Amino acid sequence: MTGPKFRLDRRLVDLGLVESRAKAQGLLLAGKIQVNGRVQTKAGLLVSDTDQLTVVGPRLPFVSRGGLKLQAALTRFGIRPKGWNVVDVGASTGGFTDCWLQSGASKVYAVDVGYGQLAWKLRNDPRVIVRERLNARWLTLEQLDRSDALDGASIDASFIGATLLLGPLTSMISGAGAVIVLVKPQFEAGPEHLSKHGVVRDPEVHRQVLERFLQSAQNLGYAVLGLMPSPIRGPEGNIEFLAYLSLKGTSQDIMIDAVVKEAWQEEWE
Repeated sequence: MTGPKFRLDRRLVDLGLVESRAKAQGLLLAGKIQVNGRVQTKAGLLVSDTDQLTVVGPRLPFVSRGGLKLQAALTRFGIRPKGWNVVDVGASTGGFTDCWLQSGASKVYAVDVGYGQLAWKLRNDPRVIVRERLNARWLTLEQLDRSDALDGASIDASFIGATLLLGPLTSMISGAGAVIVLVKPQFEAGPEHLSKHGVVRDPEVHRQVLERFLQSAQNLGYAVLGLMPSPIRGPEGNIEFLAYLSLKGTSQDIMIDAVVKEAWQEEWE
């Protein structure tokens, strides 16, 4: 007797092998999914509950690559968010949210202007408060149904300058709270500095973007405590950076040229 059949992409999610159908489809196209030992690429392939499904290669520790970026920043800057309540601005699939939780945060407010992108496992995690269709340019604690200040925040936004999202956080984060910002030069530099594929290819543009961003952050009252290249590039290979800000303390003497050189070292070699 033939058992029930399931779409391959749905079955991968149901079994907990991947976090979303979108991720399953990406892995299928990349040839990373095997059914009974044979590579399959079609998301609509029907499989049964007796078929052996395998994800080939190392699995990400987070629901998306973004978690690796935040993890690198927390490690480099010595931030230990155990017990923290934080807001993740631009949560999207939830890579940063997942990293906050796995690093010890007690609660994460996942904020995004979009809808339906957050990974299912995070959407159903009681420690995650989902706030979708919310423009973080005017974010308030009231929108999070919260009165107490937060312990930290992260920003990973696209198609908008990160500085525009820093302002509202000044009234939401405790004095000693940590703010980690993924600075994306492709959205900070003008279109004249982008290749036809939207990539910043000039280290001098990176330096100028970082200089403007850090100055703007200080003008808003933040202390700049750290800056590093992201260990993972953005879309189309764009180099990105991670900044560590706080509303308490004194800005460090950040050697922007050295950070840019570190980011480009792989290119120059």
